[in-house]
This record gives sequence, C-alpha cells and structure tokens, in this order.
Amino acid sequence: MKSLCVYCGSSIGRTPAYAEHAQALGRAFAQRGIRLVYGGASVGIMGVVADAVLEAGGEVIGVIPAALADKEIAHHGLTQLHVTKSMHERKALMADLADGFIALPGGIGTLEEIFEILTWAQLGFHEKPCALLNVDGYYDALTTFLDHSVAEAFVQPLHRSMLIVERDADVLLDRFANYVAPAVKKWVGREQT
Repeated sequence: MKSLCVYCGSSIGRTPAYAEHAQALGRAFAQRGIRLVYGGASVGIMGVVADAVLEAGGEVIGVIPAALADKEIAHHGLTQLHVTKSMHERKALMADLADGFIALPGGIGTLEEIFEILTWAQLGFHEKPCALLNVDGYYDALTTFLDHSVAEAFVQPLHRSMLIVERDADVLLDRFANYVAPAVKKWVGREQT
C-alpha cells in the first residue's frame, strides 16, 4: 500500500489519547513508507496526524475544499495540498489517491466519509480496505450498533466484515497489508426488496 486515507476530526477531542494514537499512526505511516491522504487541515486530529507523518519524514497529501480552507485552517506545510471546488470533488480525489481508508476518532463528517467509502466497497465500486482505529473504545457503541444491524437483517454479515476494527495502529496496518477483498455479489436481489 502506497497511500492511505485517514478521516478524522478537526477537533482534538476530550482526551489526550486521541492525539497520541493519531501521532502513533502517523509515525507508523512514515516508518512503512505509506503516504498520508487526508482532509488538509492544520487543526484537530487532522493536524496531529499530518504533523506526525511529516516529522517522521513521510509524505502528506491534503485535500480541502476552498470553502473550508479558512474555516479548517488549511495546512500549508504539506508535501501537496489540493484545494477543490466542492466536498464531492474532495471526497472523489481522496478516494482516487488512496489504497485504503482509516477513520480515527472524529465527528459526523468522519462518520459520513468512512460510511460512504464503505458503501462503495459494499457495492463493489472498489476493493480497498476500510477500517476504524478504535482509540480507547471510541467506536465501541458504533460497532455494537452495526452488529445489531446485522442481527436485524439490514446489513449482511459479509458487508459488516468489510469494516476492519482495531485498537492498535500497527496491527491495523498489518491487516491492511494482507487484505483481500471479499467477493461481492449483487448486494440486493429483486426478491429482497
């Protein structure tokens, strides 16, 4: 894997553990020669992970829409910074540049981004791994809800298994290195509608 996209918050969060794990992930990227693709901001967890990659000698590509460049405070110390016209263009470019996707702790935007890219995998639009880095149990309630969705027959077990959940950055990256996408059939048959 040459480039991985990280979705994460423009806030720092309540506990220092979020920033500490973002730094560890950034260092792991640089040590493994993985380029970071992310939302282009210099603040919050976004800035922390980007700075960690850069400080460890790695490469970082930021992608930020013009409308957010001031609000999220675009990071101008990156290897590359792309300023897009829209959020749609931002997400498409990030998806094209990345070989996989990881969500660190973040808010509604982070959740929307990881679930959109996971949906694309479910539909067979790509075969790239998708994951949650579950720092201090941040995503425990979400993974419980996803398991509930499987039990209630709204999410198929195969599709649930496509979202990797790990608590350790190195373990997660090892799983990405060995990832083989499941064979995705037509995800909903006419008899299921």
